[in-house]
Amino acid sequence: MSDSHAPAYLDSADAVSRFMATVSAARDLALDTEGASFHRFVDRIYLLQLSTRESSAIIDPLPTGALPELGRMIEDPQVQVVFHDADYDLRLLRQDYGWKVTNVFDTRVAAQLLGYKAFGLAALLEKFFDVKLDKKHQRADWSMRPLTAGMLDYAAQDTRFLLDLRDRLRGELEDKGRLSWAQEEFTRLESVQWPDDDSANAFLRVKGARDLNRRELALLRELVPWRDGVAREMDRSTFRVVSNDVLLEIARQAPTTREALGTIKGMPRGILESRGEDVLAAVRRGVAVSEADLPRFPRAPRWDRDPDFDDKVARLKAVRDAAAARLDLDPGVLCSRDRMETIVRRNPATIEELLTVEGVRRWQADLLGAGFLSALRTTGPAAGAAAPPGAPVAAPDPTPVPDDESPYKEG
Repeated sequence: MSDSHAPAYLDSADAVSRFMATVSAARDLALDTEGASFHRFVDRIYLLQLSTRESSAIIDPLPTGALPELGRMIEDPQVQVVFHDADYDLRLLRQDYGWKVTNVFDTRVAAQLLGYKAFGLAALLEKFFDVKLDKKHQRADWSMRPLTAGMLDYAAQDTRFLLDLRDRLRGELEDKGRLSWAQEEFTRLESVQWPDDDSANAFLRVKGARDLNRRELALLRELVPWRDGVAREMDRSTFRVVSNDVLLEIARQAPTTREALGTIKGMPRGILESRGEDVLAAVRRGVAVSEADLPRFPRAPRWDRDPDFDDKVARLKAVRDAAAARLDLDPGVLCSRDRMETIVRRNPATIEELLTVEGVRRWQADLLGAGFLSALRTTGPAAGAAAPPGAPVAAPDPTPVPDDESPYKEG
């Protein structure tokens, strides 16, 4: 793609149709979206940026409507749609337009699987193209109109080099035998979408709620929907109305007067003055809940207690860390601790059983499966088990490595 061409700014349905007609034959499309979750209660797409090899455009979706031509293109399995950090974009595209992208390439995922320590778009563009992104618009309010020239220029940079970046990272994945890993991750991305609304239990998802007692939880159960309702009414992010930390403190202190409410650190003065009585009413409702009806957190799935649980997790971690060092990968990219704990609980005896554990990929099983299964069969403290050597791109040889190469050897 030429560095010199300027993106077209499209703010009418006819303009979008004309532009899409000129790029309809393209088989590669770089795409990015801008939302306003930092500013608005319900996030939606306020800007779409796209680039082919020959041209770029910025689409203002507020006046343009449904964008059927773009939808057909990005849902075409013959068109590879390239994103950087696709997860949020894909959720918004599904939410706002019902589109399901069926041929994804995510440059962030690719960079992580290649072992890059700095895998943000700005870092990668500077590394490969000597381009420095201006970050001052990272948290801009993309719902505002008109958009400034600086905001539009910032938005254009997000896709301008993305196809060239995809080419370079794909080449490295092929050279290292990791393209199949990436393709498995990309296939999983195709199905991401927001979960069904569970607003009735939103208070249980507030960070810090588990530190409350059941009476305090009852207050929080009243406060969260009140706050979220105000945020929806104002179309403002919830933390811009009243932060979670303030709600937690209100639940702990259970203030009964406006004066007491005003002493809580961080309580917004405007909300105190305009809606203080509503907050106090929510507190009174929480205080009035009977003991029998106090909320509690759902019980976690019960597992048979395994006295060797921690040792088994440690052995799996040693297998993973040895493989990560061999492959020059972040250990968390190779397999997260949460996933290893789930594997220990499920205690698979075969590779196929391992693959039934939620979140385990085929490429992870190929790399780590034999070592994990061997570690699970080992008894006693985490010592003596050995990570299989094996080439980075093939299923490992289950034969233990010599003691001097063992990841379990104490140093």
